[in-house]
Amino acid sequence: MDALSERNPRVVSAVKLHRGAQRRKTGLFLAEGANSVAAALDTGRVQELFYSAGAAVREHELVASAAGMGVRTTLVSDRAAQQLGETVTAPGLVAVCALIDVPLADVLAAQPRMLAVPVEMAEPGNAGTLIRVADSVGADGVVLAGDSVDPHNGKCVRASAGSLFHVPIARHRDIGETLDSVAAAGITILATAADGEVELDDADELFTGPVAWLFGNEAHGLDPAVTRRADHRIRIPIRGRAESLNLATAAAICLYANSRVRYAN
Repeated sequence: MDALSERNPRVVSAVKLHRGAQRRKTGLFLAEGANSVAAALDTGRVQELFYSAGAAVREHELVASAAGMGVRTTLVSDRAAQQLGETVTAPGLVAVCALIDVPLADVLAAQPRMLAVPVEMAEPGNAGTLIRVADSVGADGVVLAGDSVDPHNGKCVRASAGSLFHVPIARHRDIGETLDSVAAAGITILATAADGEVELDDADELFTGPVAWLFGNEAHGLDPAVTRRADHRIRIPIRGRAESLNLATAAAICLYANSRVRYAN
């Protein structure tokens, strides 16, 4: 089998998926690396798998599994693999996948008990990390509210390490509508705040019911108008000398505390 070059039309079309406009136009995105590709295959979202000669050796079982599922598997040159990937050292394994986000109404219809709702999250690496955390603690979904990062961005996909395919993810641009819908579903809305009236250690009672956590923008936190929509404001006790926590760390602490109570009950 001859390897396709970087000039092959299929490779050229796939490389264009690095751009958000092309992802929206085609309904497709790229998942790079073994973890993401394996998770994508498990959910049946892979339309084509590109692999280099090196990846054919390193990830032989994964490539064979994809072929066995009826997925189109395509050998590409090292140069083509480099263009398909976004990392300095490309893994040589890139899947073309159907977009994963679902309507907010679908997430809420599943009667979620624990949601992460990052508001106007701008950094794709943080978004991917939060999605991975949400998956790890057994959250029922992630809702990207407002003008948030595209979860199909390559950096977000890589940071999620496959979790993007495990947790329902919704995007809803109107923050007010998002909060209205969550509240109408009977879900308690919690906002993280340095001056919150409820300390996280004392919030276990709140976690016995369905909860949605609001997490703010990396640079500016939650807008006060959004914070006022929360039923309770939760503060994480900082017992050392650190002034604050970054978004992904704060989210991990809060979601784990919620998960501990939820799964104990």
